[in-house]
Amino acid sequence: MTLPPFPLPDAEAQCRALADLIRPRLTPDTALVGIYSGGAWIAERLSQLLQLPEEAGLIDISFYRDDFAEKGLHPQVRPTQIPFDVNGRRLILVDDVLYTGRTTRAALNELFDYGRPAAVELAVLADRGERELPVAPTYCVWNLELPRQTCLTLGRDETGLLSWRVEDHA
Repeated sequence: MTLPPFPLPDAEAQCRALADLIRPRLTPDTALVGIYSGGAWIAERLSQLLQLPEEAGLIDISFYRDDFAEKGLHPQVRPTQIPFDVNGRRLILVDDVLYTGRTTRAALNELFDYGRPAAVELAVLADRGERELPVAPTYCVWNLELPRQTCLTLGRDETGLLSWRVEDHA
């Protein structure tokens, strides 16, 4: 593991800050959809912090990735679970890290297979920049730059506590 030239922020505090950004814009029809795995964890946490009446939807984009033919199926495919009707809803798509925009594109493709939301916003804890697609977060608490070979990963321990780690994939 290579440490970044700066201390990693407290992911739990970042979740609280993200909830504070979202709270003023909540409407009665707002629902959260988290992208497995880090985004799902954050969506579940945001649902608690925002005291939303519905549990968050969880989405696995494995079959929607544009590199599926190249990389194959991820070994930990999970079922997408959206416990509400997306038609006409204001959805907040939640992920841990926004980087190239390709994960967000895949998640949007899958969401629209479930219906036509009124609006979709994007909430992330970290934005690394270097977009390959025209995607931008509506809510973000951390902007950073890392070398391309560096991976920023959100982890969750056995108690559910979220934390960041950085790894080199040279």
